[in-house]
Amino acid sequence: MFAGLQGWHLLIILAVILLLFGAPKLPQLARSVGQSMRIFKSEVKTMKDEDGAERKDSTDGTVTGTGTTATGTTTSSATTPPETPIK
Repeated sequence: MFAGLQGWHLLIILAVILLLFGAPKLPQLARSVGQSMRIFKSEVKTMKDEDGAERKDSTDGTVTGTGTTATGTTTSSATTPPETPIK
């Protein structure tokens, strides 16, 4: 994707960024981008951890949220169809 970029291409891109944002705002911009990346990575890690916990719960034979075994019957609102059709 970036194989065609050469050194002078990067210099032009950096010069355009410098002109758009100005020198005083660049450290603030870099700081906010770094903070956003940290938040994004932590949210992705949290989602992966929750997904792994749900998979572990589903393999031990219990239905999440009802406390019954997979072979038992449940009357959870998530498993019963709605009484009136949604239009």
